[in-house]
Amino acid sequence: MFAKKSVELLQQDASEFNTPSLERSLGLFALIALGIGSIVGVGIFVITGQVAANYTGPSIVLSFVLAALGCACVGLCYAEFASLIPVAGSAYTYAYATLGELLAWIVGWDLALEYLLSASTVSVGWSGYLVSLLHDVGITLPPKLSQAPCNLPAMGLVGLMTGLLVMGIRKSTQFNNIIVVVKLVAIFLFIGFGIFCISPQNWLPFIPENTGEFGVFGWSGVVRGSGIIFFAYIGFDALATVTQEAYKPQRDIPIAMLVSLLISTILYIGVALVLTGIVPYKLLNVPDPIAVGVNAMGIRFVWLRLVVKIAAIAGLSSVVLVSLMAQARVLYSMGKDGLLPALFTQVHPQFKTPYVATIISGAIAMVLAGVLPLEVLAELVSIGTLLAFLIVVIAVLVLRHTQPDLHRPFRTPFAPWIPLLGALISGGQMLSFSLNSWLRLLGWLLIGLIIYFAYGRTQSVLYRTNKQVTEPVKE
Repeated sequence: MFAKKSVELLQQDASEFNTPSLERSLGLFALIALGIGSIVGVGIFVITGQVAANYTGPSIVLSFVLAALGCACVGLCYAEFASLIPVAGSAYTYAYATLGELLAWIVGWDLALEYLLSASTVSVGWSGYLVSLLHDVGITLPPKLSQAPCNLPAMGLVGLMTGLLVMGIRKSTQFNNIIVVVKLVAIFLFIGFGIFCISPQNWLPFIPENTGEFGVFGWSGVVRGSGIIFFAYIGFDALATVTQEAYKPQRDIPIAMLVSLLISTILYIGVALVLTGIVPYKLLNVPDPIAVGVNAMGIRFVWLRLVVKIAAIAGLSSVVLVSLMAQARVLYSMGKDGLLPALFTQVHPQFKTPYVATIISGAIAMVLAGVLPLEVLAELVSIGTLLAFLIVVIAVLVLRHTQPDLHRPFRTPFAPWIPLLGALISGGQMLSFSLNSWLRLLGWLLIGLIIYFAYGRTQSVLYRTNKQVTEPVKE
């Protein structure tokens, strides 16, 4: 349970001398676009309005700053690991190399929850924008077909993105690059024109008075809001899962992580300021808050409504794409280690993608998108993300202590203070979640532990290898 994978062995697996099963086809631009494609999406187009309406008011801007600070600390730790261990698997692989198999399983199982629910959450928001756009052109989709427990548009999107991912990483990233350009243009238009429609009165009070319940407005609301919107920053974790498909992972992955995080944070703060300045925050508890903001800008900007809604539909599609892509590669890595059945490691002979893991992930995400409401999905993803981040920053400190002489192409600056700050912010934000969110997370982890002890522990490659070495030779 506490056996670790050798860092040297992981590096050997990722070297040029070992032919990778997955196709190396991602350059720096494609990686940055993947990061932005995953980060800039649901946080702007969906979660911003709900967090402002329920927890923070206009001070959601402070929540984004706090979340960005925590993500910057965590992102620097991720960058160190990505340059040191350039293989697929993300936080799961990092934990395996530093904290042992049991904690690696917990992280991998947590990531499975994180990415599955991320894809499902975003597809529900996508459905809201699609329904709004169809209504603008005179087509009304009945609520019983577009809301839980039967959200057909959300399920259809997940199915479409799953099919695209099976067809190849190159086609998927080309699709993502186009989508990123479209949604960035729309966001710049919204910020640029929205500035002239701001009513400063909507920003007062900037931090609404606490209702008497922890996490509902006031400063505790800012902290809780930052914990929920942490979900929006999941993109740099997704970048770590495609390390084995990058041309120059040790150089490009750290750069892509930090650049995409910086660009995304600036956009989040700009949109949050403009949106809460245009619309009173109490009116933003809807699946399509940016559409509400554009509608409030008046008849002069009626043309912008169509642009923003199309961009939201396209932009959220890319988030679903990246989430499902990351999910499949985590399952692929766990399968290669023997913790999951070997079928998860099957690579398509033509497309060079982990197609079985992709199809299984997509099928589960489709069901979740169809039956679960947005609020439950978003909180589960955020608390799961924070747990993975917390383990990664601890793993950096552990590896610095146990193997200080390893060659690290990128080193987290100001260690141990940056990792400790990342751990403090991540852990503190986890404590701001409701008891129900904790119970759901613990329930998921309990299911994972049952699977590990019933199957993964005795089937893992490390266990079987160690058993062969330690068993006496029979005469």
